[in-house]
Amino acid sequence: MTTAPAPRAPRWFVSGDFNGFFGLVVDNLSILGFISAALVGIFGMPAEVVFQRMFPGTAFGVLVGNLIYTWMARRLAARSGRDDVTAMPLGLDAPTSIGMALLVLGPAFAAFRQQGLDAHAAAMATWQLGAASLVVMGALKFVLSFFGDAVTRIAPRAALLGSIAGIALVLMGFLPLVETLRSPVVGFVTLGLLLYVLIAKGRLPVRLPGVLVAFVFGTLLYYALGLAGLGAPGFALPQAAPLQVVLPWPSLAFVEGLPSTVPYLPLLLPFGLLMVVGGINVSESARAAGDDYRTRDILLVEAFSTLVAGLCGGVAQTTPYIGQPAYKHMGARSGYTLLTGLFVGVGGMLGLISGLVQWLPLAVLAPIIVYVGIDITVQAFQATPSRHAPAMVLGFLPSVAYLLGIKAGNPMWIAPERFAELTSTLDGHGLPELAVIVVLGNGFIITSMLWISALAAMIDGRLLRAAGCLLVAAGLTLFGLIHSVDPRGGIYLPWTLQGLPATIAWQFAFAYVALAGLLALLSLQKQPR
Repeated sequence: MTTAPAPRAPRWFVSGDFNGFFGLVVDNLSILGFISAALVGIFGMPAEVVFQRMFPGTAFGVLVGNLIYTWMARRLAARSGRDDVTAMPLGLDAPTSIGMALLVLGPAFAAFRQQGLDAHAAAMATWQLGAASLVVMGALKFVLSFFGDAVTRIAPRAALLGSIAGIALVLMGFLPLVETLRSPVVGFVTLGLLLYVLIAKGRLPVRLPGVLVAFVFGTLLYYALGLAGLGAPGFALPQAAPLQVVLPWPSLAFVEGLPSTVPYLPLLLPFGLLMVVGGINVSESARAAGDDYRTRDILLVEAFSTLVAGLCGGVAQTTPYIGQPAYKHMGARSGYTLLTGLFVGVGGMLGLISGLVQWLPLAVLAPIIVYVGIDITVQAFQATPSRHAPAMVLGFLPSVAYLLGIKAGNPMWIAPERFAELTSTLDGHGLPELAVIVVLGNGFIITSMLWISALAAMIDGRLLRAAGCLLVAAGLTLFGLIHSVDPRGGIYLPWTLQGLPATIAWQFAFAYVALAGLLALLSLQKQPR
């Protein structure tokens, strides 16, 4: 009698792992590069705080998550007896990481500076806020990991994807496009090359990943033009920073930042919620590709790695990437996540990551973010029923208001005294126009989700459901979770408001109640058969 041979342990590395490693590393480096370029280059934050405080913990979260996903893949391979199991890729989430830089960390740093703090003290306060934000989002994701399926049943896909598509198109598309064209030759050529290889699916004369080619070509062009005196004004070679070992030890720095997170909760809570929904989607995608990971396990690892990053001073949350089937098709197994985790995590501790991203010009990084914004928006339309497309377009409009609020609130554009006057002066034609723009933009992600949910329900003929969404919006309006009349977007108790802010809050809340009541009455009509 013969016995079946025991299944062999899967190999640690195959050739496809190196292709997968490079693709996953480029994704993470581009996001880290944009975070540093935005915080240091756009907002003027001291580089040492970004590289020595924020980056080590952020990179450590990527290491922890990828190590666990590697172990999960090897466990699945051993249990199933297969040698083609591909690990779930984990990295920094592009929309929310960029959103953290442009919508939370940068504005917070500017606000701390306006309060009288010097640049270093303001940067340290911003770092504590960033770490606390990750702890808040990680805790939310941990709780929702056990209720993820219920979340997707309550909110329509159009609301979940449409709200993030608004960020992608308006903020990830437009703001990085402006940065792209501040160095027009390099930025436009890099953007065009990315669109050629990624959207037009054009061929290159070299057998290398298109993103790598655009990345390298744009960087070489930037420095070649700059050194020749033909680059955009302001070109300068980065100062080479010495390597410095910074171990991301857990600390209680986030505790001091927790009070500062309150005005940003309307941004942070949707950021965490969207990652849970994304984790559910990528788990389904992996199962469709043949790798049966348990959704709750994927979500718990995502939440755990985000919490670890926050406890260690990180400022950008981790997420499983949607491209697991793509990595599988390129032949990657479990080694690529191990290599990526080690490279990003250990490189972040040794200062290698900080050294690399300092040499990546914003004119090359920004076009990659523009492409990501386009891709996210297109996917949102492709993944939702076509009848809900008008609802998603409606949901983009609060993002436009937030963008206008960012620019109008910039003291270099409009003096603070003039801004205050424009938001508080009545002109006989209703509420002040600039005040409406600011209020519409505050809490714009939740606003978008509710608007899209309400209109999608109307389209589906579910008028009472639409009315319920509007009543929720009315309640959130009164407490400032959406349409906050606090210039910072903070929350409050409605009975503490006075004067014009109270008028605006109650007018917006009553608008929702009035429309909800009208829809409830319309629902009483006899429906056509």
